[in-house]
Amino acid sequence: MRDHVHADDSPNPDVWTGRATNRVQWLLALVGAACMALGIELAVDSAWTAGVAPLVMSVVGCIAAGLLVLFGTLAFVHVDLKLDKESLEVRCGHIGLPRRRIPLSHVAGAEFTALVTPRHWGGWGYRWRPEKGTAVVVRRGEGIVLRLWDGHTFTITVDNAESAVQVIRARLRTTGSGPAR
Repeated sequence: MRDHVHADDSPNPDVWTGRATNRVQWLLALVGAACMALGIELAVDSAWTAGVAPLVMSVVGCIAAGLLVLFGTLAFVHVDLKLDKESLEVRCGHIGLPRRRIPLSHVAGAEFTALVTPRHWGGWGYRWRPEKGTAVVVRRGEGIVLRLWDGHTFTITVDNAESAVQVIRARLRTTGSGPAR
C-alpha cells in the first residue's frame, strides 16, 4: 500500500507530496457497480407482473444505492497530500474532492501518529468527531495530526508521515508562524 513520491531528496524540498491508497475500496466500488447493473437489468428485461410502481421503485432504488456506493468509495480510494512553503493541501480520490487547503500560518504544530484506523473515526472518508477533530482516513496506518491555532485538529493518513511531519515542523520554524489574525 505504499505509494509515495518526494519532490527531491533534500532535507526540506520545495514541495513535499505524499499519498495513501486503499485498494480494498475498489471491491466496494464493484458492489456499487453491481447494484447499478441490477437496476438497469430490471429496467430493461423485467418480467414483473405486480405493477409498474414496484418495478420503478426497485430500479430507482438499485441505481441510487449503486451510485451512492460507487461514488462514495471512489472518492476515498486514495488521498494526496501536497505541502509547499505556504500551505498544506489534501485532495481525495480521482476527482480531488473533497479538498482542504490549510495555510501553514494556521498550524500550531504537527505530530506523527503510528496508527490511525477507520474504527477510531467511524469509517473511511472525510470524518468529524467533536472530541477528536477532523480527519481524512483512507486506510489503516501511519498519519499526521495537525494542531491548528483555533484549537482544532486535522488528521490525515499518508505514507511516510514522519517525513511530512519533519518538513512541516521545519517550515513552521523558518516562518515563525503564529496564530493567524
